[in-house]
Amino acid sequence: MFERARKALGIEKNSKFVEKVLFLSFPTALVFVILAAFRMVDPMLAVISLGAVVMFNIAFLFPLTFELQQIKKYISSLSDGETPEEKEMALSEKEARDIVEAVNAMHRFWAQKTDRLEAQTISDTAVLDSLPDPIMVIDRAGNILGANLAARGSFGKNITDKNIDQLIKSNNFINAVNRVLKKESQSENLIFYIGEPFNQKLYAHIKQLPWLSKGKAVAVISIYDLTKSMKIEKMQSDFVANASHELRTPLSIISGFIETLQTTAKDDGEAREKFLQIMGEQAEYMSALIENLLSLSKIEMKQDQKPEEKTDVLEIAEEVAQALSPKAADREMNIRILSEDNLPEITADRSQIKQIIQNLADNAIKYGLASTDITLRIKNAEKIPPSKSFKTASGPAIAISVNNKGPKISPENLARLTERFYRMQEHKDLNIKGTGLGLAIAKHIIIRHMGNLTVNSNGYNGTTFTIYLPVNQEA
Repeated sequence: MFERARKALGIEKNSKFVEKVLFLSFPTALVFVILAAFRMVDPMLAVISLGAVVMFNIAFLFPLTFELQQIKKYISSLSDGETPEEKEMALSEKEARDIVEAVNAMHRFWAQKTDRLEAQTISDTAVLDSLPDPIMVIDRAGNILGANLAARGSFGKNITDKNIDQLIKSNNFINAVNRVLKKESQSENLIFYIGEPFNQKLYAHIKQLPWLSKGKAVAVISIYDLTKSMKIEKMQSDFVANASHELRTPLSIISGFIETLQTTAKDDGEAREKFLQIMGEQAEYMSALIENLLSLSKIEMKQDQKPEEKTDVLEIAEEVAQALSPKAADREMNIRILSEDNLPEITADRSQIKQIIQNLADNAIKYGLASTDITLRIKNAEKIPPSKSFKTASGPAIAISVNNKGPKISPENLARLTERFYRMQEHKDLNIKGTGLGLAIAKHIIIRHMGNLTVNSNGYNGTTFTIYLPVNQEA
């Protein structure tokens, strides 16, 4: 009977409505049984009275049970992320309406709190990802809980699946992290070296997070790569050493001639003219040397900066040919430009590309045979030949070759042409002026542009230097 009534009234089975009615009715039923047993109440009247009590309990419990059932469904829907209409509930009891209002107020509060936290989390993540240096958050066991974009780029996308001692192989670093995790130190700062993924000099700052920080995070690690700074320091020291070494000889010559002119050759006009000419040549050499050293230093400083401007190589070649035509004419040479149609513009540093073409063309004039042609050929290339010592770009390229009709260069000399200050003995014997830095400068420009340089030299076609430059700067 109660089960049919429950179904008819739409009360859930697990609401235990029948049990509650029986539980409330049991004391009254017990009283009526005792009264009937002692003949104090007619048994029939006792049954009728008990039935009336049961009906009263049903009428009393039904609204409360039904409304609690609606409130339960409403709260369950909220917890599942749904937004049910409050007006769909028919609540007659004030207490039930108060409960729903309190639930709604609490839901609004936590919804706003969640929105603010999500917005803050997104904002914090965006800020951390915009920072150039790796930042990682770790728990008490040293497991990485979070990492910014720089850290994921440096150490791998799956960084959060690892422990910090698996990530960085340095005993000094791991010991510093452990001191912070064990609360032996509030923060640690150190410089250390790692060999993988490549030789790096790193600076790390490890700091405990305040106790109110959320989640399991207990410490934050920020890392700064000192490798570039170390390279710059080495460039500076190399520059000073190279400049000092190369300037010492001409300075000694000039100083010696000055001393001679002040003493033994003081009144010798012929010697004075000769010495002044040599001093002028040495001063000119020093000026060219300093200019090339400064140029090489500037190129090395930009080595890690990708060029972005669009450059017309044919236009640059024509400018170089026009500028060097008087020098070529002095040796009865002609500069010819041969190019394919529809050459694309390339992404490159225009001034550096002009410098490298001008260096190669100037060398071709100096070291080529008189009364011959210098040929600048520009054409499309499907790809850049790979290099064993530096990275080259993929995709299509432009090939710029500079050819002169000069003596064959031996394989031994070819292997050393791009070394700093290297000059072939034949050129020194012929007293051809040069600093030995032109091809070193060209090499560094090519490395920056992710291109390549090839040299082919034989007895019948002379020497051809070919520069390969990518159309786009893609690795």
